[in-house]
Amino acid sequence: MGTRVYRKLVRDNIPDIIKSDGDRAIVRRLSEGEYRAEFNRKLLEETNEYLAAGSMEELADIAEVIHAILALNGIGLDLFEEIRLRKRDKNGGFDNRLYLESVVSD
Repeated sequence: MGTRVYRKLVRDNIPDIIKSDGDRAIVRRLSEGEYRAEFNRKLLEETNEYLAAGSMEELADIAEVIHAILALNGIGLDLFEEIRLRKRDKNGGFDNRLYLESVVSD
């Protein structure tokens, strides 16, 4: 027995999963301001997990966080895709594997 402290945003089913494992999750509902702030932390957490593991599961977690952030900001996937494509049209993609070493000013 003991208490493990997490203090982080979790997916909706996590408390039920914890309960099914025979433990009890102590949770609270975040205010909108807290929710927004926690999403920044969650995005960083999931990104670090992806960088450490490199798995598609972790990449899917990043996508889930991004979808939730979009919903929180009232932005649909169609609009997000338009924004992404507009940036791609302007700046290009990453197809050519370019690595900028330096810029020389004349």
